[in-house]
Amino acid sequence: GGGGVGARHHTPAATHRPPGNGGNGPAAVPRDPMAIERANLLKMANLSVKGLIESALSFGRTLDSDYAPLQQFFIVMEHCLKHGLKVKKSFLGQNKSLWGPLELVEKLCPEVAEIVTSVRDLPGLKTPLGRARAWLRLAMMQKKLADYLRIIVFRKDLFSEFYEDHAVMMEEEGMVIVGLLVGLNVIDANLCVKGEDLDTMVGVIDFSMYLKGDNDNNGCFESDGQISAILDQKNYVEELNRQLNSTVGSLQGRVSSLETANSKLIEELAIAKNSIIRLQEENLQFRNDNVEMLITAQKQLELEKQSMSEDLEACRGCHPGMDDVYNEAHRQLRAESRLRQDVESDLLVQISMKQEIEIAMKLLEKDIHEKQDALVSLRHQLEEVKAINVEMFKKLKGSEDGLKQKSEMMSQLEEKTHRVTAAMKQIEQRLQQAEREQEMEEKGSYKCRHELGGKVEMLQRASDQKEQQLIQLETDLKIEKEWRRALQNDLKRERNTISELRAQTQQLSALKKEFLGLQE
Repeated sequence: GGGGVGARHHTPAATHRPPGNGGNGPAAVPRDPMAIERANLLKMANLSVKGLIESALSFGRTLDSDYAPLQQFFIVMEHCLKHGLKVKKSFLGQNKSLWGPLELVEKLCPEVAEIVTSVRDLPGLKTPLGRARAWLRLAMMQKKLADYLRIIVFRKDLFSEFYEDHAVMMEEEGMVIVGLLVGLNVIDANLCVKGEDLDTMVGVIDFSMYLKGDNDNNGCFESDGQISAILDQKNYVEELNRQLNSTVGSLQGRVSSLETANSKLIEELAIAKNSIIRLQEENLQFRNDNVEMLITAQKQLELEKQSMSEDLEACRGCHPGMDDVYNEAHRQLRAESRLRQDVESDLLVQISMKQEIEIAMKLLEKDIHEKQDALVSLRHQLEEVKAINVEMFKKLKGSEDGLKQKSEMMSQLEEKTHRVTAAMKQIEQRLQQAEREQEMEEKGSYKCRHELGGKVEMLQRASDQKEQQLIQLETDLKIEKEWRRALQNDLKRERNTISELRAQTQQLSALKKEFLGLQE
C-alpha cells in the first residue's frame, strides 16, 4: 500500500545526478529507496495534518465525513500504516492485513476495547481493511488517535511481528507522525461510520490539494491568520470552561458526600453521647450499689466478728470443740473479702471504661470539627471556582463579540481593497487606451501629411479635436489619480485600524496569560 506512493514520489529524486565536468566527476551516492518512501510519507502526513487543521479552523464548525481534507487525511494515514507490513501466507494466497496491529493495540491499551467492540458490531464491514478504516475514524472522533498510534511506535518489539524493520512506524518518522497527530485534538469530527462503504473504498491521494501556488497559500494564511488565532483562543477558553465545569461538578459531589458523612457522624455522635450518658448512669448506679453493698458487708462483718468473738469466748470455756466452727467462720470471712476485692476490681474496670469512652468522644468531636472545617473550605473553593467560571464565561462572550466585530471589519476591509484594486485597474486600462489612441493618431497624421497634402487642414482640425480629447483624458487621469490618492489614504486608515485590531488581539493574549495565572 505505502510502497506505491513512495515509488511515485522518489523516482525523480533517485534518478537525479548533479552536473559534472563532462561526466568525469564522481557519481552521486544513491539513496535508500525505503528511506525516500518514508520521507515522502512523512511529508504527505505533514501536509495533510497542517492543511486539515488550517482548513478546519477557517471552516469554523464540526467536520463531517464528506469534508475532502479529512478524507485525504485518512487516506494518507492508511498509507502510513500499510507501509512495511509483512505479508502473511495462507491457503487463499498472500495478504497484508492492517487489522492485526490494531487488534494488538487493544491488548496493550484497554481503552481501545470500546472502539474494537464498536467496529466488530458494525453490520456493513466484512473485510479487515474496512474494519481498520472504521477504527481510524472512531479514534479520530475520540481525539485519541495520537495516543493509540504512540503504542505502536514505542512497542517495536511486539509490533515487529507485523512490520518490517524499514517500515515508517518502526523508524524515527513514525515518532514525528505521532507528534503531528497531537495537533488534531483541536478539531471536532462527527463521522457517520455506519453509512459508509469502507470495504470497497479506493484510497488514492489527491496531490492537487497540496500542490497549490505559494501566492494563494500566503494570501489565504495572511487573511485567516488573525481569525484562526482568535478561534484557537476561543477553543482553548471553551475547553477550559468544560474543565472548570467538571471540577465544579466533582467539588459539588465531594461537598455532598462530605455533607452526608457529616450528617452520619452527627448521628453517630448523638448515639455515642446517649450511650455514654446511659453508661454513666449505669456506672453511677453500680457505684452506689457497690458502696451500699460494701457498707452492709462491713457492718455484717463487724457484727459477725463481735458475735463470733463472744461466741468463741463463751464456747471455749464450755465446749472445747468449737475451733472447727471458728475456722469455718474464718473461711467465710476470707470469701467475703475476696468478693469485696472482685467488686472493687469491677469498679476500677468501669472507671477505666468511662475514661476511654470520654477520650473516644473527645476524638470524635475533634474529627467532626476538622471535617466541618474541611467542608467550609470546600464550599469557599466551590464559590471561588463558580466566580472564576462566571468571569471566564463573560470573557468568552466578550471575545466572541470582538471576534464577530473583527470579522465584519475584515470583510469590509477586503471589500474596500477589492474596490480599490478594481478602480486602479480601470484607470490603468483607460490610460493605456489613451496612449494607444494617441500613438495611432500620430501615425495616421504622419502618413496623411505625406500622402494627402490637400487634407492638412482637415487633419489639423482632427488633430485639434484629438488633442482636446487628450486634454480631456489627461484631466480625467488627474481626477482618477486624485481619487487613487484618496483611496490610498483610506487604505492607510484601514491599515491603522488593522494595527489597532492587532493590539486588541495582543490584549486578548495578555488576558489569556492572566487567566492561566489565575488557574495556576
